[in-house]
Amino acid sequence: MLELRHLKTLHALREHGSLVAAASDLCLTPSAISHQLKELDHWYGVEVVNRRSRPVSFSNVGERLLKLADDILPQVQIAQSDITRIVHGQTGRIIFSSECHSCFDWLMPLLNQYRQQYPDVDLDFAAGFESNPHELLQNAEFDLLITADPIALKDIEYFPIFEYESRLVLSNTHPLVRSEHVTVQDLAEETLITYPVDKHRLDIMAHLFIPENIQPKHIRTTDLTQMLIQLVASGRGIAALPDWVVNEYEQKGWVVSRRLDCVSEKGLRRTLYAGYRTEDKQKNYFEGFLKQLEKFSQKRAMYYDR
Repeated sequence: MLELRHLKTLHALREHGSLVAAASDLCLTPSAISHQLKELDHWYGVEVVNRRSRPVSFSNVGERLLKLADDILPQVQIAQSDITRIVHGQTGRIIFSSECHSCFDWLMPLLNQYRQQYPDVDLDFAAGFESNPHELLQNAEFDLLITADPIALKDIEYFPIFEYESRLVLSNTHPLVRSEHVTVQDLAEETLITYPVDKHRLDIMAHLFIPENIQPKHIRTTDLTQMLIQLVASGRGIAALPDWVVNEYEQKGWVVSRRLDCVSEKGLRRTLYAGYRTEDKQKNYFEGFLKQLEKFSQKRAMYYDR
């Protein structure tokens, strides 16, 4: 029966030209190589390799077997490498979900760095914003959830990524820009421009309006952060966005941001978490992402300490 070892032997003989050199390359003895060639001669009824020529030469049958070796051996090597990566947790898939529309601003550069270390790991995103993401995470519909509202569930852990401030966003000419103190009553007279998600998942609603039992005059929604900023900049309403989003547009001079000190002296501060299933920490590639997330968290804490 033809085996991989025979194909490897023929390949080595072609590469090195002699039994001695081929045996050394394969960590075999010349007699072991000779025995394999005799097996091939016996099975096919012809001489496969002319061992008397220098370098060795191949019969038509030998040439056909070499072609087979050229086709199969690279595929075997690729499969063995893939299996090694699988066994050692170097390959797999991570599906992300996020309750935060604007998290991609910092998440995408992080994922690009991760791909350099784990090129064989597929990274994907769950479509849309789910109403019960924590339960879906628990049921393995996706693998990692970005959220500011951790929920205690069996076999689910949360890693605190960083603290952020949700800031009031105003047009440059808005009257509230000149106010020393903005109250919730002031904001209730405005149109709130926000993302199309449940109001309980919006920081300004869940931690300002709802606790005060007050609603903004109007609510207008848009999926895109750029459109939201444009609407605020053109005086169509106000918004509340994470500091890492606001900073970019405020530096460009498009909008102005203010601390929501009507919530607390330090404003409206939240912590962003990464939720995941406890069992996934055993996977090397998943542990690698958590370590990179931890480094990112530490680095951000160094430069963001108000």
